[in-house]
Amino acid sequence: MRLDQQPAYVLHARPYRETSLLLECLTRDHGRLGVVARGVRGERARLRRSQLEPFQLLALDLLQRGELATLTGAETVGTPLRLGGDHGLAGLYLNELVVRLTARQDAHPVLFDAYAHTLARLAADEPAGWTLRRFERDLLEAIGYGLQLRHEAGGEEALQAQAHYRYDVEQGAVRCEAGTARAVRGADLLALAEDRMPDRAGTAALRQLMRDVIRYHLGGGELRAWRMLAGVPQRR
Repeated sequence: MRLDQQPAYVLHARPYRETSLLLECLTRDHGRLGVVARGVRGERARLRRSQLEPFQLLALDLLQRGELATLTGAETVGTPLRLGGDHGLAGLYLNELVVRLTARQDAHPVLFDAYAHTLARLAADEPAGWTLRRFERDLLEAIGYGLQLRHEAGGEEALQAQAHYRYDVEQGAVRCEAGTARAVRGADLLALAEDRMPDRAGTAALRQLMRDVIRYHLGGGELRAWRMLAGVPQRR
């Protein structure tokens, strides 16, 4: 099957054989694809490695056969985004998160758009911590693991802004005492649901909550990017 001018981002690249690359790409219409880019590391390559940088919207021509597609053409779309410093680390985290939590050839157009919007927010120097929380929320929703952020566990009682909750991945928000480990304020859960940035304490609590949820869906695994992001300030 031929895929022409497919909007895509490169999430990860590693050497493949002597002159090629094996790419993980997020495409708009076909989800995450494994792509073989043949000869791009050779001196006489028709396509150059520099044309396949992360964070750059591409239009890819692909030949899909089985699990892997073969790259036959690539064009950059628009102006390349420049993500440096903490925002560059945040971008690498996005890429690892998508690779680890999505299945190949499982289309999620909404996720593709959320990813593109998140890169634009990072490039505009919006706060990295809150930008990542929004993307984590949208990614989980897109792949069927959406958070329950407006009602208590059981789905009947609305969350109370002044109350505290412990978030259980399988049940939802369970009311608890303020001093309970991993407690988060109802106001902060509602802020995430309503796309309103909470205060510094709320942002930190949501960071821990989302990390716990993601770890659960990884089967207890860790992301390498978490170590890199340890020193990124969670500024408002």
